[in-house]
Amino acid sequence: KAAIECAYKVNTVSPNYANELHDDYFAKGLAPIIQRNNGKVRGIVNGIDTDYYNPLTDPSMFTNYSSDSIEKKKINKVELQELINLPVDEDVPLFAIVSRLVTHKGLDLVTHMMEKLLNEKVQVVVLGIGERKYEDYFKWLQEQYQGKVASLITFNQDLARKIYAGADFFLMPSKSEPCGLAQMIASRYGTVPIVHAVGGLKDTIQDCSSGEGNGFVFERYHGDDLMSAVNRGLHTYQTKEDW
Repeated sequence: KAAIECAYKVNTVSPNYANELHDDYFAKGLAPIIQRNNGKVRGIVNGIDTDYYNPLTDPSMFTNYSSDSIEKKKINKVELQELINLPVDEDVPLFAIVSRLVTHKGLDLVTHMMEKLLNEKVQVVVLGIGERKYEDYFKWLQEQYQGKVASLITFNQDLARKIYAGADFFLMPSKSEPCGLAQMIASRYGTVPIVHAVGGLKDTIQDCSSGEGNGFVFERYHGDDLMSAVNRGLHTYQTKEDW
C-alpha cells in the first residue's frame, strides 16, 4: 500500500492485470488503493528472452527447427513419445501441462474435464510438482490410462524444453495469471496454447477459431468451457490446412 501511494508510477506485468486489480478478487484487499491511484497505474506486458527460448538453437531439443521448417517439430514429438514411454504416433494430438501443480493454475478445471478428454484419441504429458492431491491425481491418471498419459512429477528444465518442442497443445487454464510466461514459450515452439481469458493470458493469446489468432481461449472459468476450447482445438488439428 505504501509503495503504491508513494510511487510516481505503478506498473503491472500486463495491461489486463492492471485492470483486474480494480477488483478485490484479484487485488487481495488493495482494490480501493488501486482505484484511488488509478491515474498512475499501467500495465506493460511481460515477455520472454527469444534468444534463450529459440527452437532454432535450443540444445535441449532433439531436432532444431524454425517457422520455416516446422515439419521438423514432428521429429521432436516422436522422440518425446519414446522418451516418456507413450506409443509413438506422430498424428495423435499431444497435450502438455508444464506447471506448478496448484489450484490457481486451473488444475481444478483440468481434473473436471481430463477423463472426457482421454476418451478421445489423444495423449497427455504432465510435468510439475505441487499440491499432493494433484500429484497423486496425475499419478493415478497415468495408471488408469496407460499409453495415453505420462505424469512426470518432477521439476526438470531440460525435459520442459523437450515437451514445449514436442507437444501440439499447451493447457494453461489459470484461475489468475498476472502475465504468465509458459504460454509465450509454448507459442515460441509452435505449440498452441489453450488458456483462460484472464490476466496476461488474455493479452498474449487471441482465439483463432475464426481464422485469426494464436491459440484457443475460454471466458468462463468452468471445466465445460475449457473442454469446449479443447474440442475447438481438436477440430482444427484434424483439419490439416487450418492447423
